[in-house]
Amino acid sequence: MAFLQTFHLKMWSTKLLITPFISFLFLISCGKEYPKSIIAFGSCSHEFDSLQMWDNIIAHDPKAWIWMGDNIYGDTYDMSVMEQKYHTQKNRPSYQRLLQSMKVYGIWDDHDYGINDGGKEYRMKEESKKLMLDFLDVPRSNPVWLREGAYQSYDLDIDEIKIKLILLDTRYFRDSLERNLNPPPNYVPNHSGTILGEAQWQWLESELANSDADIHLIGSSIQAIPDDHGFEKWGNFPAERQRLFDLIVKTAPARPIILSGDRHIAEFSKIDLEGLGYPLYEFISSGLTHSWNTLSHEDNSHRIGELVINKNFGIIEVEHRENEKNIKLQIYGSDNELLAQTTALF
Repeated sequence: MAFLQTFHLKMWSTKLLITPFISFLFLISCGKEYPKSIIAFGSCSHEFDSLQMWDNIIAHDPKAWIWMGDNIYGDTYDMSVMEQKYHTQKNRPSYQRLLQSMKVYGIWDDHDYGINDGGKEYRMKEESKKLMLDFLDVPRSNPVWLREGAYQSYDLDIDEIKIKLILLDTRYFRDSLERNLNPPPNYVPNHSGTILGEAQWQWLESELANSDADIHLIGSSIQAIPDDHGFEKWGNFPAERQRLFDLIVKTAPARPIILSGDRHIAEFSKIDLEGLGYPLYEFISSGLTHSWNTLSHEDNSHRIGELVINKNFGIIEVEHRENEKNIKLQIYGSDNELLAQTTALF
């Protein structure tokens, strides 16, 4: 009996020692700081505006910056004017600091393409393309120099995370928008036109089908998921929008996130595509120097959270956990304040 009492006493003493230790480990685990990898992006930057946010962006220590269009406001057929505007943007001291701090990638939208809401009819598109690629320091070895259009892809290895960056050209091949004679909305559906053109569609399928990346960032200068507003969007070409969604279902890329610009707002959108098995997200960040600061409401049946109308830039934060990639999407304002965020759950 004395032996049993002694045994129970020793066991109880051991529990008293072990229990706080387990609690301590639990607290450490819950409060653990995981390594983070950061990519920043944005759009819509007036090259002459002195109120830029480049130093705010640099403060987040991103590994890359992605231009999502309207990188300048060219709006011209005169390529000397376009070139001077790129020169002004690129040689701003704060932007030079960004160039020295991280890799830069990008694609155009309409104003840096050369014409508002423009498509394949813009007669200076090839000359404009060369100026944009030079602005972005795209190496001459990149195949984008040898083909029509400005679409590009990059395999980014950031802190041992494989990220496929696909930058779609929604301007060079795009058919005419069908204008509404009695707006709003500004446009009505064009059921037979294309946004990407057949060569780019085939290229996109190959890029998605042959990728083993952990995360896929698909850059589209115009919004793809939101379909309620009356401005430029993939929904103006409903067959093309559906083709994009069908292709994503067919190729099933890991963790797909569409990045977009153009609209002078910021928001998160999500759609569940039948057959995909996980959501497709879209993150729009626009604009860097100006936004719809008087816009109080805009319908978006796919929106997560609230519409942001402040000047903004986007942050994609990938947290390295043991067996998963925790992806936070964050919208920051001109004072580097966090305006909105969501977690992309796949």
